[in-house]
Amino acid sequence: MGREARRSRGHHELMRVHLCGVRGSTPAPGSQFLRYGGHTSCVALAHDGSAPTLILDTGTGVRLVPELLGGAAFNGTILYSHLHWDHFHGLPFFHGGEPEGLRARVLFPEPVPAIDYPVALLERAMSPPHFPITPRQLAGDWQFAVLAEGEHEIEGFSILAREIPHRGGRTFGYRISDGAGTVTYMPDHGSTQLGPGADGLGEYHPAALQLARDADWLIHDATLLREELTTPEGNHGHSAAEYVVALAARAGAAKAVLFHHAPSRTDDELDALAERLPDAIVAAQGSVLER
Repeated sequence: MGREARRSRGHHELMRVHLCGVRGSTPAPGSQFLRYGGHTSCVALAHDGSAPTLILDTGTGVRLVPELLGGAAFNGTILYSHLHWDHFHGLPFFHGGEPEGLRARVLFPEPVPAIDYPVALLERAMSPPHFPITPRQLAGDWQFAVLAEGEHEIEGFSILAREIPHRGGRTFGYRISDGAGTVTYMPDHGSTQLGPGADGLGEYHPAALQLARDADWLIHDATLLREELTTPEGNHGHSAAEYVVALAARAGAAKAVLFHHAPSRTDDELDALAERLPDAIVAAQGSVLER
Protein backbone atom coordinates (compact mmCIF):
# COMPACT_ATOMS: atom_id res chain seq x y z
CA MET A 1 0.00 0.00 0.00
CA GLY A 2 1.45 3.38 -1.02
CA ARG A 3 2.07 6.34 1.27
CA GLU A 4 -0.90 8.25 -0.15
CA ALA A 5 -3.27 5.36 0.62
CA ARG A 6 -1.98 5.03 4.18
CA ARG A 7 -2.51 8.68 5.06
CA SER A 8 -5.98 9.85 6.00
CA ARG A 9 -8.16 11.56 3.40
CA GLY A 10 -10.41 12.92 6.14
CA HIS A 11 -11.13 16.50 7.09
CA HIS A 12 -8.32 18.40 8.76
CA GLU A 13 -8.89 21.25 11.21
CA LEU A 14 -6.05 23.48 10.04
CA MET A 15 -3.93 24.03 6.93
CA ARG A 16 -0.66 25.88 7.50
CA VAL A 17 1.28 27.20 4.48
CA HIS A 18 4.86 28.30 5.22
CA LEU A 19 6.38 30.71 2.68
CA CYS A 20 10.05 29.72 2.96
CA GLY A 21 11.32 31.39 -0.20
CA VAL A 22 9.49 33.99 -2.30
CA ARG A 23 12.06 35.24 -4.86
CA GLY A 24 12.46 34.20 -8.47
CA SER A 25 15.42 33.70 -10.81
CA THR A 26 18.25 34.20 -8.27
CA PRO A 27 18.57 34.75 -4.54
CA ALA A 28 18.64 38.40 -3.49
CA PRO A 29 21.10 39.02 -0.63
CA GLY A 30 21.70 42.44 0.86
CA SER A 31 20.24 45.10 3.10
CA GLN A 32 17.59 46.13 0.54
CA PHE A 33 15.97 42.68 0.66
CA LEU A 34 15.69 41.91 4.37
CA ARG A 35 12.00 42.43 5.07
CA TYR A 36 10.61 40.35 2.21
CA GLY A 37 13.55 37.97 2.04
CA GLY A 38 15.98 36.86 -0.63
CA HIS A 39 15.53 33.08 -0.78
CA THR A 40 14.07 31.52 -3.94
CA SER A 41 10.84 29.56 -4.31
CA CYS A 42 9.89 27.09 -1.59
CA VAL A 43 6.57 26.52 0.19
CA ALA A 44 5.99 23.95 2.94
CA LEU A 45 2.51 22.67 3.85
CA ALA A 46 1.37 21.10 7.12
CA HIS A 47 -1.85 19.76 8.64
CA ASP A 48 -3.26 20.57 12.06
CA GLY A 49 -0.14 22.08 13.61
CA SER A 50 2.09 19.14 12.70
CA ALA A 51 5.41 19.34 10.89
CA PRO A 52 5.31 19.93 7.12
CA THR A 53 4.96 16.81 4.99
CA LEU A 54 4.63 18.45 1.57
CA ILE A 55 7.24 20.79 0.08
CA LEU A 56 6.58 22.70 -3.14
CA ASP A 57 9.87 23.37 -4.97
CA THR A 58 13.29 23.52 -3.37
CA GLY A 59 14.76 26.90 -4.13
CA THR A 60 17.17 28.18 -1.50
CA GLY A 61 14.17 28.74 0.78
CA VAL A 62 14.21 25.01 1.55
CA ARG A 63 17.00 25.81 4.01
CA LEU A 64 14.28 27.23 6.32
CA VAL A 65 12.33 23.97 6.43
CA PRO A 66 14.43 22.12 9.06
CA GLU A 67 13.49 24.68 11.73
CA LEU A 68 9.82 23.81 11.08
CA LEU A 69 10.41 20.12 11.79
CA GLY A 70 10.95 20.45 15.55
CA GLY A 71 14.17 18.46 15.47
CA ALA A 72 12.63 15.52 13.57
CA ALA A 73 13.72 14.27 10.18
CA PHE A 74 11.63 15.19 7.15
CA ASN A 75 9.24 12.41 6.15
CA GLY A 76 7.14 13.43 3.17
CA THR A 77 7.00 14.48 -0.46
CA ILE A 78 8.75 17.17 -2.48
CA LEU A 79 6.64 18.29 -5.42
CA TYR A 80 8.17 20.31 -8.24
CA SER A 81 6.39 22.80 -10.46
CA HIS A 82 9.27 22.60 -12.97
CA LEU A 83 13.02 22.27 -13.02
CA HIS A 84 14.39 25.73 -13.66
CA TRP A 85 17.44 26.32 -11.46
CA ASP A 86 15.77 28.68 -9.01
CA HIS A 87 13.23 25.99 -8.14
CA PHE A 88 15.63 23.17 -7.29
CA HIS A 89 19.05 24.65 -6.53
CA GLY A 90 18.42 24.32 -2.77
CA LEU A 91 17.93 20.55 -3.04
CA PRO A 92 21.57 19.53 -2.44
CA PHE A 93 21.60 21.62 0.75
CA PHE A 94 18.36 20.27 2.27
CA HIS A 95 19.28 18.12 5.24
CA GLY A 96 15.74 17.89 6.60
CA GLY A 97 16.66 17.10 10.19
CA GLU A 98 18.69 13.99 10.94
CA PRO A 99 19.78 12.53 7.57
CA GLU A 100 19.56 9.00 8.95
CA GLY A 101 15.81 9.36 9.36
CA LEU A 102 15.07 11.48 6.30
CA ARG A 103 12.61 9.96 3.84
CA ALA A 104 11.68 12.03 0.82
CA ARG A 105 9.77 11.13 -2.30
CA VAL A 106 10.52 13.62 -5.06
CA LEU A 107 7.97 14.11 -7.84
CA PHE A 108 8.57 15.95 -11.13
CA PRO A 109 6.05 16.88 -13.85
CA GLU A 110 5.77 13.98 -16.25
CA PRO A 111 7.66 14.97 -19.41
CA VAL A 112 6.16 15.13 -22.88
CA PRO A 113 7.77 13.40 -24.71
CA ALA A 114 9.46 11.05 -22.27
CA ILE A 115 13.18 11.72 -21.79
CA ASP A 116 15.87 10.59 -19.37
CA TYR A 117 13.77 11.40 -16.32
CA PRO A 118 14.00 12.08 -13.51
CA VAL A 119 17.44 11.51 -11.95
CA ALA A 120 19.47 11.83 -15.13
CA LEU A 121 17.95 15.24 -15.75
CA LEU A 122 18.87 16.45 -12.27
CA GLU A 123 22.38 15.12 -12.80
CA ARG A 124 22.93 17.61 -15.62
CA ALA A 125 23.30 20.28 -12.93
CA MET A 126 23.98 18.16 -9.85
CA SER A 127 27.07 16.07 -10.58
CA PRO A 128 30.80 16.68 -11.06
CA PRO A 129 32.23 19.02 -12.25
CA HIS A 130 29.24 21.26 -11.41
CA PHE A 131 28.60 19.73 -7.98
CA PRO A 132 30.54 17.20 -5.89
CA ILE A 133 27.76 14.59 -5.55
CA THR A 134 24.85 13.25 -7.59
CA PRO A 135 21.18 13.01 -6.47
CA ARG A 136 21.68 9.32 -5.65
CA GLN A 137 24.35 10.28 -3.10
CA LEU A 138 22.14 12.52 -0.97
CA ALA A 139 22.03 11.44 2.68
CA GLY A 140 18.80 9.72 3.68
CA ASP A 141 16.19 7.71 1.81
CA TRP A 142 15.36 9.47 -1.48
CA GLN A 143 12.95 8.25 -4.15
CA PHE A 144 12.52 10.00 -7.50
CA ALA A 145 9.47 9.66 -9.75
CA VAL A 146 7.21 11.58 -12.12
CA LEU A 147 3.68 12.93 -11.69
CA ALA A 148 1.06 12.99 -14.44
CA GLU A 149 -1.53 15.71 -14.95
CA GLY A 150 -4.74 15.03 -13.07
CA GLU A 151 -5.91 14.31 -9.52
CA HIS A 152 -3.70 12.77 -6.84
CA GLU A 153 -3.77 12.01 -3.10
CA ILE A 154 -0.39 12.84 -1.56
CA GLU A 155 0.43 13.17 2.16
CA GLY A 156 -3.21 13.65 3.08
CA PHE A 157 -3.67 16.42 0.49
CA SER A 158 -5.95 16.24 -2.54
CA ILE A 159 -3.91 17.66 -5.42
CA LEU A 160 -4.91 18.67 -8.93
CA ALA A 161 -1.98 19.10 -11.34
CA ARG A 162 -2.44 21.01 -14.58
CA GLU A 163 0.07 22.16 -17.18
CA ILE A 164 0.37 25.94 -17.48
CA PRO A 165 2.30 28.09 -19.98
CA HIS A 166 5.90 28.86 -19.04
CA ARG A 167 8.98 29.03 -21.23
CA GLY A 168 11.75 26.45 -21.13
CA GLY A 169 10.27 23.18 -19.91
CA ARG A 170 6.99 21.61 -18.90
CA THR A 171 5.48 23.43 -15.93
CA PHE A 172 2.64 22.38 -13.62
CA GLY A 173 0.41 24.49 -11.44
CA TYR A 174 -1.17 22.82 -8.42
CA ARG A 175 -4.44 23.07 -6.50
CA ILE A 176 -3.97 21.58 -3.02
CA SER A 177 -6.75 20.91 -0.51
CA ASP A 178 -7.05 19.07 2.80
CA GLY A 179 -10.59 19.87 3.97
CA ALA A 180 -9.41 22.84 6.04
CA GLY A 181 -8.20 25.02 3.18
CA THR A 182 -7.27 25.21 -0.48
CA VAL A 183 -4.13 26.77 -1.88
CA THR A 184 -3.26 27.24 -5.56
CA TYR A 185 0.45 27.30 -6.43
CA MET A 186 1.57 28.74 -9.77
CA PRO A 187 5.02 30.20 -9.09
CA ASP A 188 5.98 30.53 -12.76
CA HIS A 189 3.33 31.33 -15.35
CA GLY A 190 3.76 33.06 -18.68
CA SER A 191 0.34 34.67 -18.86
CA THR A 192 1.00 36.41 -22.20
CA GLN A 193 2.38 33.34 -23.98
CA LEU A 194 -1.07 32.64 -25.40
CA GLY A 195 -1.64 36.29 -26.29
CA PRO A 196 -2.19 39.60 -24.51
CA GLY A 197 -5.82 38.95 -23.67
CA ALA A 198 -8.56 41.55 -23.50
CA ASP A 199 -6.87 43.61 -20.77
CA GLY A 200 -3.29 43.26 -22.03
CA LEU A 201 -2.22 41.19 -19.00
CA GLY A 202 -2.52 37.78 -20.70
CA GLU A 203 -5.09 35.11 -21.32
CA TYR A 204 -7.14 33.63 -18.47
CA HIS A 205 -6.96 30.14 -19.86
CA PRO A 206 -8.97 27.19 -18.52
CA ALA A 207 -6.15 25.47 -16.59
CA ALA A 208 -5.31 28.61 -14.61
CA LEU A 209 -8.97 29.31 -13.85
CA GLN A 210 -9.62 25.70 -12.82
CA LEU A 211 -6.66 25.66 -10.43
CA ALA A 212 -7.60 28.98 -8.84
CA ARG A 213 -11.37 28.46 -8.61
CA ASP A 214 -12.62 29.44 -5.11
CA ALA A 215 -9.19 28.86 -3.54
CA ASP A 216 -8.38 30.42 -0.19
CA TRP A 217 -4.99 31.58 -1.48
CA LEU A 218 -3.68 31.98 -5.02
CA ILE A 219 0.12 31.93 -4.74
CA HIS A 220 1.19 33.12 -8.16
CA ASP A 221 4.09 34.45 -10.20
CA ALA A 222 4.22 38.25 -9.84
CA THR A 223 7.71 38.84 -11.22
CA LEU A 224 6.60 41.79 -13.35
CA LEU A 225 4.45 44.89 -13.24
CA ARG A 226 1.99 45.75 -16.00
CA GLU A 227 4.39 48.26 -17.57
CA GLU A 228 7.20 45.67 -17.63
CA LEU A 229 5.35 43.13 -19.79
CA THR A 230 6.72 44.73 -22.97
CA THR A 231 10.34 44.88 -21.75
CA PRO A 232 12.89 42.11 -22.54
CA GLU A 233 12.25 40.68 -19.06
CA GLY A 234 8.60 40.33 -19.99
CA ASN A 235 9.51 37.74 -22.62
CA HIS A 236 10.92 35.26 -20.10
CA GLY A 237 7.62 33.56 -19.32
CA HIS A 238 6.38 35.47 -16.27
CA SER A 239 3.24 37.33 -15.20
CA ALA A 240 2.48 40.80 -13.92
CA ALA A 241 1.24 41.36 -10.38
CA GLU A 242 -1.92 42.95 -11.78
CA TYR A 243 -2.67 39.70 -13.63
CA VAL A 244 -2.61 37.77 -10.34
CA VAL A 245 -5.21 40.06 -8.79
CA ALA A 246 -7.40 39.87 -11.91
CA LEU A 247 -7.11 36.07 -12.09
CA ALA A 248 -8.09 35.76 -8.43
CA ALA A 249 -11.15 37.93 -9.02
CA ARG A 250 -12.22 35.97 -12.10
CA ALA A 251 -11.75 32.62 -10.37
CA GLY A 252 -13.33 33.63 -7.07
CA ALA A 253 -10.12 33.05 -5.09
CA ALA A 254 -10.29 34.72 -1.68
CA LYS A 255 -6.80 36.21 -1.67
CA ALA A 256 -4.09 36.79 -4.29
CA VAL A 257 -0.57 36.15 -2.94
CA LEU A 258 2.10 37.90 -5.02
CA PHE A 259 5.08 35.53 -5.25
CA HIS A 260 8.34 34.91 -7.16
CA HIS A 261 9.44 38.53 -6.81
CA ALA A 262 12.04 39.81 -9.26
CA PRO A 263 15.48 39.59 -7.62
CA SER A 264 15.99 43.32 -8.19
CA ARG A 265 12.68 44.29 -6.50
CA THR A 266 13.72 45.95 -3.23
CA ASP A 267 11.80 46.00 0.04
CA ASP A 268 10.76 49.60 -0.59
CA GLU A 269 9.52 48.71 -4.07
CA LEU A 270 7.53 45.78 -2.68
CA ASP A 271 6.02 48.13 -0.09
CA ALA A 272 4.96 50.34 -3.00
CA LEU A 273 3.48 47.29 -4.73
CA ALA A 274 1.44 46.54 -1.60
CA GLU A 275 0.07 50.09 -1.73
CA ARG A 276 -0.62 49.76 -5.46
CA LEU A 277 -2.54 46.49 -5.02
CA PRO A 278 -3.98 46.71 -1.48
CA ASP A 279 -6.29 43.71 -1.89
CA ALA A 280 -3.34 41.35 -2.44
CA ILE A 281 -0.77 39.84 -0.08
CA VAL A 282 2.84 40.58 -1.05
CA ALA A 283 4.58 37.34 -0.04
CA ALA A 284 7.31 37.68 2.56
CA GLN A 285 9.84 35.01 3.45
CA GLY A 286 9.01 33.29 6.74
CA SER A 287 5.35 34.28 6.79
CA VAL A 288 2.59 31.73 7.33
CA LEU A 289 -0.87 31.42 5.81
CA GLU A 290 -3.37 29.59 8.02
CA ARG A 291 -6.96 28.41 7.66
